[in-house]
Amino acid sequence: MDWFELFQLAPEARRRHRFHLIGIGGAGLGPIAQVLLEMGFQVSGSDQAASPRTEALAAAGARVHVGHAAGHLYAEEAPHRPDAVLISAAVPPTNPEVMAAQAAGIPVIRRRDLLGPLTAGRRVIAVAGTHGKTTTTAMIAHILTGVGLAPGYIIGSEMPGLGAGALGRGPHFVIEADEYDEAFLGLAPTVIVLTNIDWDHPDYFRTPAAYADAFRRFVGRLQPGGRLIYCQDDAETEALVASIPPEALPAAQRLGYGSRSRAVWQARFIEIGPDQTTYELRSPNGAAWPVRLRVPGLHNVLNSVAALLVAQTVGVSVPTAAPFLASFGGAVRRFQVKGEAGGVLIIDDYAHHPTEVRTTLAAARAAYPDRTIWAVYQPHTYSRTRILLEQFDGVFAAADHVLVTDIYPAREPPDPSVTSAQVVAASRHRHARASGSLEATLALLVAEVQPPAVVVILSAGDATRLATDLLRRLGHG
Repeated sequence: MDWFELFQLAPEARRRHRFHLIGIGGAGLGPIAQVLLEMGFQVSGSDQAASPRTEALAAAGARVHVGHAAGHLYAEEAPHRPDAVLISAAVPPTNPEVMAAQAAGIPVIRRRDLLGPLTAGRRVIAVAGTHGKTTTTAMIAHILTGVGLAPGYIIGSEMPGLGAGALGRGPHFVIEADEYDEAFLGLAPTVIVLTNIDWDHPDYFRTPAAYADAFRRFVGRLQPGGRLIYCQDDAETEALVASIPPEALPAAQRLGYGSRSRAVWQARFIEIGPDQTTYELRSPNGAAWPVRLRVPGLHNVLNSVAALLVAQTVGVSVPTAAPFLASFGGAVRRFQVKGEAGGVLIIDDYAHHPTEVRTTLAAARAAYPDRTIWAVYQPHTYSRTRILLEQFDGVFAAADHVLVTDIYPAREPPDPSVTSAQVVAASRHRHARASGSLEATLALLVAEVQPPAVVVILSAGDATRLATDLLRRLGHG
């Protein structure tokens, strides 16, 4: 039996089969592991280090190994070898578990291969875009769960009360559709949300045109009669949608939204404060409803409009769905308030692309206009930093002080030709400086931050630990 046929088995029969995930603790594979467990499969996996996610998966029944070794593939109980090995995009072909699987004839697959069989028979709601997809996916899952539709979901970050992945009992499956490694091309969505298109992952997509083409092909995966919900505030997204001929995507299947007057569904009268954000959502026929959010920023207004339009598309009216947004506290590491000590508020955010950094800091300035804002930015990968360097001009404008740490290499080898000092120079910010290691950066913050202040940690790497370290050093908890 081929591995993809296993999903057609009854749940009790699935217990005799196992998937092994290399990188099981990551944002891409961790939620998938949870869904596989709930489907009845055995799950094993490995990662470079233990984490709260690997511990949660182990508690749910997965067999998790720290480190990578060929022997991790095999088990004493049946099945002794996995039916398939799923790898994250960061796993190199020289990984000992990959090499052992290939030598043994065990299929080695990627997310793109798995997502279709995993979601077969469900009404897939796929949220794509360079920025905002995690929060938008989480908002949709929160609303649909709240109204009792029991959706399945895969989110790139933990969401308090829901986690990051669940099988669900209802017909809908909400998924953060990741463009990296073209993983989203494995989906067959009935609803697509397209938040924005802003060239990213230059290590995989060598040009902006290649990046945009991947999204064009993804939109082409929309199922007959499906709906495309897209942000009209983003010029690249509008251009892509306009380029699709009507015979491929009729006007009735396109639903635009935004904050500008030309938007079909418009968010207007937006007010952003430290405790809540409010706006009015206006429909094409002139009906309007008030919306209240706990998460700040114009970007979250747009994310929430997309979530409301998805809810309406699956039969949940805006008046019914909107109150659930008032209780949405955000996904982990998406403008997450970690605490306050001595008049210094600490926010942890996953922003790493220049556009995300600019947007997050603008939200912080709007929410906390009377505080000094410190931005702590950890550049993510040498390739992204080098190729997008010019885009850092002005991105820190909403901050009063900027610290740029050493570059987080992720999956890349060191490149001494790319430095944090170059990011500082490119930013043209008067009070920006390269702060070195995380330890040196923490020492600078402890010595120099004075209340009332907000410190925003901007990182997709390990600088997230600065949030808890700084709180502890400032005397919190």
